[in-house]
Amino acid sequence: MPRTLRVDVGNIVYHVLNRATARLKIFETDADFRLFFDTLAEAKERHPIRILAYCIMSNHWHLVLYPAEDGQLVPFMQWLTMTHTHRWHAAHETIGTGHLYQGRYKSFPVQQDEHFLQLVRYVVRNPLRAKLVRRAEKWPWSSLYTRVSGTKSEKKVLDAWPMAIPKNYRDWVNAPQTVAELDVIRTSVSRGRPLGHEVWMDSMAERLQLQSSFRKRGRPKKRS
Repeated sequence: MPRTLRVDVGNIVYHVLNRATARLKIFETDADFRLFFDTLAEAKERHPIRILAYCIMSNHWHLVLYPAEDGQLVPFMQWLTMTHTHRWHAAHETIGTGHLYQGRYKSFPVQQDEHFLQLVRYVVRNPLRAKLVRRAEKWPWSSLYTRVSGTKSEKKVLDAWPMAIPKNYRDWVNAPQTVAELDVIRTSVSRGRPLGHEVWMDSMAERLQLQSSFRKRGRPKKRS
């Protein structure tokens, strides 16, 4: 069967992620993490796109991207993943040994309201949930660290959000997310559905012709 075409519409925020084959650790040393970050920065120079948030973990990564125009997302992601795969194999002297990622990246439209804020918090809280750090901003391979402690050059990778950053941002990020918030985001990822309110999701699915990607799988039951 032919592959499903990627959604690549401008002025929509996307949650983008990918995992290593068999969930193996591909980021173990600072050099591994730095390689991906530097490739991410170069990808932005070659294929300009707004990067709102990111987090690199040992066997996967999350990006929150905001293309300004149609057709920006796909070339950016293709160059990023293909180039990182080649450079990773070259650095580890494993060229020709197989795939680095479990498959193509996943991407999901996100509503620009509290769902966007919750998503960014979810993304940069990854190392905190994994108990790798005591405060989320201490993880050096996330956009939260970059915004707080990154160099001037590193901060160039990031762009302004489409809505105001909460004043108590760091404390808010470090506060635990509710089970309901986590379930909504994880359902978006597992079912391949947009992240937002029901009405917005329906309109977005119709606009992007995504009905087959989540409507047929059903929606979770409403909580009482």
